[in-house]
Amino acid sequence: MRPSILKSLKPDIIVEMLEMAYRFEDWDKMLNTAGVLYSYAQCIYEERQYHKAKQLPMPILDMERPLVYYFGFSHLMRGIGCQKQARYDEARESIYRYAELGWMEDLGEEGEEIAEEFRYLARANLYTVEILSGRTELLEGYAGFLRDNPEELLPGLGTILQAAVQYGLDVDELLHTFAEQSAGFEEYEDAGNISHYFSYCYHSALYHKRAGRLTEALDWTIHSLMLAHRTGHDGNFKRCLALFELLREGVTAEQARRYHEAMTECLGQVAVDLFDLRYV
Repeated sequence: MRPSILKSLKPDIIVEMLEMAYRFEDWDKMLNTAGVLYSYAQCIYEERQYHKAKQLPMPILDMERPLVYYFGFSHLMRGIGCQKQARYDEARESIYRYAELGWMEDLGEEGEEIAEEFRYLARANLYTVEILSGRTELLEGYAGFLRDNPEELLPGLGTILQAAVQYGLDVDELLHTFAEQSAGFEEYEDAGNISHYFSYCYHSALYHKRAGRLTEALDWTIHSLMLAHRTGHDGNFKRCLALFELLREGVTAEQARRYHEAMTECLGQVAVDLFDLRYV
């Protein structure tokens, strides 16, 4: 993309596009958009360096945050996109890039704080990538990190459950350790944490299914199903329906009732939508 076009972009709109792609799990779009944001940040940084060397006035740009944020966020989102596609080597490379942003000149106090925030995120996300790529010996260290950083507990337990399903691990004791804290996960309301919460619930269902605990697996499946419905995520909703059908033979009367109520709620919304379409 030509520099003249890049400089005309509004980076905060690109940030919003990345956040939307993340919510809808559109990993290819997220990777492409992260590339655009990085190109923008690189173009602006080079232009600033040129003006500084020539002792020219710095160009005024429409940015809500310091430039270092856009560098870091582009690498962060690229890393997450690669991780979600199991491209762990590429995810690790992106993490290393936002782990150290101190190479940028003239960061200032706010820029230094932002660079430190990305350094912290890199530590948390490197654990995720390493564990999901098979280094399950790091689980004990990761549990210690989560104890020291409770704000990472929700995505962290989702990662642990995903790894447990993927590599056939028994993490019952670890889950019990965090049982009291995890009981409050459902209270989160922001989009990012709701996405993490779905992953936690869905992988809980898969974990209990693999352990042969069908009652628990069905409870988590129905819970995940309703969460996917209420957040309007059709892909997650379909996955939960498929999982419920695989587990149907073990359903209890109470679970059948809850599932029927869930389907009635979903059908009610479909009926409303169809009614509205008739009168458009």
